Amino acid sequence: MKAGIVGLPNVGKSTLFNCLSSAKAQSANYPFCTIEPNVGVINVPDQRLTKLAEIVKPQRVQAAIVEIVDIAGLVKGASKGEGLGNKFLGNIRETDAVIHVLRCFENENITHVETSIDPVRDKEIIDFELQLKDLESLDKRLEKVKRAARTGDKVAQKELDTLVKVKTGLESAESVRAIELSPDERKEYVKPLQFLTDKPVLYVCNVDEVSASKGNIFVDAVKEAIKDEDAEVLVLAVATEADIAELEDYEEKELFLEELGLQEAGAARLIKSAYKLLDLQTYFTAGEKEVRAWTINVGDKAPQAAGVIHTDFEKGFIRAEVIKYDDFIFYGSEAKVKEAGKLSVEGKEYIVQDGDMMNFRFNV
Repeated sequence: MKAGIVGLPNVGKSTLFNCLSSAKAQSANYPFCTIEPNVGVINVPDQRLTKLAEIVKPQRVQAAIVEIVDIAGLVKGASKGEGLGNKFLGNIRETDAVIHVLRCFENENITHVETSIDPVRDKEIIDFELQLKDLESLDKRLEKVKRAARTGDKVAQKELDTLVKVKTGLESAESVRAIELSPDERKEYVKPLQFLTDKPVLYVCNVDEVSASKGNIFVDAVKEAIKDEDAEVLVLAVATEADIAELEDYEEKELFLEELGLQEAGAARLIKSAYKLLDLQTYFTAGEKEVRAWTINVGDKAPQAAGVIHTDFEKGFIRAEVIKYDDFIFYGSEAKVKEAGKLSVEGKEYIVQDGDMMNFRFNV
């Protein structure tokens, strides 16, 4: 999974990136601090992986990973090339999901490119620029589809009808993800065009420390503005999270979080939210050499899950041996799970469940 952190200049994107990733982006109190997109790879926090490793005692443990990209700040006119517009928009197109950071705190010592604090306005600025870019892409496609539809091509006519709906929505300042379309219309005619405003979005409301657990009036305004979108909202005191990330002692981190009224660090909450947003889940493989978490889509069948390890596993799939995570924890070993009759052998139609422990049989 690849997620891009976006937002207006100077709203806390690079600070968020820093506390998520071991790769450090430059962070400073002025716009356009980030010119090239910084890329970091972070582990997906999962206590189940830790518990499995405690039982199996493997040579190594490998968590699932997410690639995070810190993309340069966008300004008004980006769709026309203003600021770093074209580069910015190109970087967004390469991501699977968008983490949109909105400034939801007041601090006269930190400048704002629009001179005042209004996260809903900030959101609308970026939405507008992305919508303009999507309209540009849509118009190019529409010309081709119209020509095909005129010849009596029924498939082209269906696509034309769908794209006209999308155009109407975009011209009414709707993002593609919010336009009412059937599942088939989205799958067949919209998804292939990779519209920027069709990407799943997680809004991160960057608040001050006092608002970390309860939010504030700015957060309430954002929630009201996006209530009709299929989107997630996460409230983070990004500067405070960065301080927590710097602490090396686990107990110190827990104490800091407790004082803020939080149960877990923002990085963990953000990745969990991103997983939910993208309909992702985790399965495990466990052996003496390695205990590992693998990321798949919700609804993937056993051969598709096997293909995440290696394409040969999917091509030559024979069967999958499956142990439920809770059963493995309860019995304490694969042998005891088998003795209890809790290991199942599944075929190509088995839909993998979150937390499944799997061993694949294949022949190429």
